[in-house]
Amino acid sequence: MTAVDDIGGISIDRRAVISVLRRLRSTDGQHNPLPVWAELRAMGDVVPAPWGGYFVTGFEACSQVLRDRNWLVPDIAWQERRPDPERWQALATQEMSHALSRLNAPAHTCQRRALGNLFDRQTLESMRPDIEEHVERILDDLDERLRAHGDADFVATVSEQLPVHTVGRWLGIPAEHFAHILDITHRQVHAQELLPTSSELAVSAEATLQLREYFTGLVRRRRDRPGNDVVSGWIRYWDAELPDDQATADRLLYYLTMFITIASLETSATLLSNAVRLLLENPARWDWLRRHPDHIDDAIDEALRYDPPIHLNSRIAADDTVLAGVPMAKDTMVHVLYGAANHDPRRNENPHTFDILRNGAHLTFGGGAHYCLGAALARLEVRTLLTSLLNRFPNLRLAAGPTYAPRMVFRRVTSLKVTT
Repeated sequence: MTAVDDIGGISIDRRAVISVLRRLRSTDGQHNPLPVWAELRAMGDVVPAPWGGYFVTGFEACSQVLRDRNWLVPDIAWQERRPDPERWQALATQEMSHALSRLNAPAHTCQRRALGNLFDRQTLESMRPDIEEHVERILDDLDERLRAHGDADFVATVSEQLPVHTVGRWLGIPAEHFAHILDITHRQVHAQELLPTSSELAVSAEATLQLREYFTGLVRRRRDRPGNDVVSGWIRYWDAELPDDQATADRLLYYLTMFITIASLETSATLLSNAVRLLLENPARWDWLRRHPDHIDDAIDEALRYDPPIHLNSRIAADDTVLAGVPMAKDTMVHVLYGAANHDPRRNENPHTFDILRNGAHLTFGGGAHYCLGAALARLEVRTLLTSLLNRFPNLRLAAGPTYAPRMVFRRVTSLKVTT
């Protein structure tokens, strides 16, 4: 790639793109990514990435990439066709390449069909009482901490505790293991960054080995003592599909349980923190929603649009194609920028205004074959939490602004201090 690329008649200096991306990862960029998204979007719907490929910034172009069958995830077959395949050989990278989010048809179709409608209405209704009970318990803990200290860290006390309890109970993971699973997840996610450093990959490699040990053990223990739980059901399904190959069945079960667990944790925790932070930044907004709880779902959608838990996701062209007027060869990688797309003024008027009654559109849960499996569960968790939080803590306020992990892909709020 040259220093300057011409896209749609607009010359873009790749060094300017590098500067913008650095700001996205900086402390200021994490606290307020909106100017960064706007600057990238001003460069065009399709912006050349410094290392090859493109960033996609416009809502319609991003939606096309996420939903069109001509765009695939960068699976192992694609990695092996790269001129620098060693770049993709890191242990954690390879491990995640076997997970559902990095599979294309027919493997993805087969595994997704096996799951069915994972969180259908009946499943969610069966999970609701436990989620409601746990919300009350963690809010009791929040109340105690506020009374004892005057403030509390909402992330550590609430946001991280609800998702790990929900998915942990659903999969039959013992509660005493929850903290360990959270710790591994926080360290493993480095491998899913855009350009991870060697030190980050080393941290992820260690976490990956721990994940492998834990979830292969989980499958083995459930085989020894099967029940009516979801993992035992998956074991019975794959044993019927692969009656002569238990090793392959167990490998599929490991990747499935591991992926669903870690995919349910950081993104859900960040959504919970973001929703509460965005509502508390304007006390009148918090008070209004408390008096109009029928608009909680609208507030959730606006939080998803305004500050998505994932900055970007990557796809590759299945064939030669054209995207937003830009010709792209087969295997070209593009990076969908969710925040930039959600704040596209052509799709959402006055996008930088947080408006509970907007009734706008967002791409935060993705689209097409890889639409988020846990979208309905995430909504149930945040709806249950906000309903109780608004009732129990009408005077809740921010004690300090959020802190963030310095990432470009998975957004993570590391601390959010609240008070009353």
